[in-house]
Amino acid sequence: MKKFLFISFISLILNACSTLQGVVSSLPTNQPLTEGEIANGLKEALTQGISNGVNELIKTDGYFGNQAIKILLPPEAQKVQDLIVKHIPQGQKLIDEAILKMNRAAEDAANEAKPIFVDAITSMTIVDAKNILFGNETAATNYLREKTFQKLLQAYSPKINNALSKVGATQAWAALINPYNKLAGSNAGALLGVREPINADLGAYTTQKALDGLFWRIAQEESKIRQNPIARTTALLQRVFGELDKNKGR
Repeated sequence: MKKFLFISFISLILNACSTLQGVVSSLPTNQPLTEGEIANGLKEALTQGISNGVNELIKTDGYFGNQAIKILLPPEAQKVQDLIVKHIPQGQKLIDEAILKMNRAAEDAANEAKPIFVDAITSMTIVDAKNILFGNETAATNYLREKTFQKLLQAYSPKINNALSKVGATQAWAALINPYNKLAGSNAGALLGVREPINADLGAYTTQKALDGLFWRIAQEESKIRQNPIARTTALLQRVFGELDKNKGR
């Protein structure tokens, strides 16, 4: 009797295991992404893109050595470069020095922008994240720029101005522009075609260009993560953007 009960008990366990295996095997191997996973994946992608982008920009020549984002003189100054070179002693040297130091200021300040961007990412809603995931190749970067650029500009401006002063760009700019402005309105200036002084705000101009370059780098990183599975360095990124790949193939 005991032997019969033991065999019946073993049989019951085996049947239960078999039933459980059948239930497990019938479950979908890939559960649908939750809204939280989508939001976290997008935030992780942007955070990763910002980190990679900033790390490149803060290097020496991060701006100056990259022709796509190298900061040149403001348009107002570009119009008179020939006159500066021709009529101001060491004019070309002053121009080259001003350009170099503007880019050094951007490189110096880029790292300070990182926490501002990270704070902006945390405000992204789940609805925003879902729309961005299935948007274009730089949808997240575009969203970030549209929603936060003015706030970032205001917060970033003091940092870039401090950086400009730190690397001597403000002084180089003054050395470049002041002699030119002295000619404006004078008889000598009239003969040279120098009629109006240059009043470009170097800090505002450099800040705008520095942030443009930063967004450009972030967009590159976002596009890389969307297109290249190898760039998806975490399990969450692989899962979220893998879902995007599957939707593209449909």
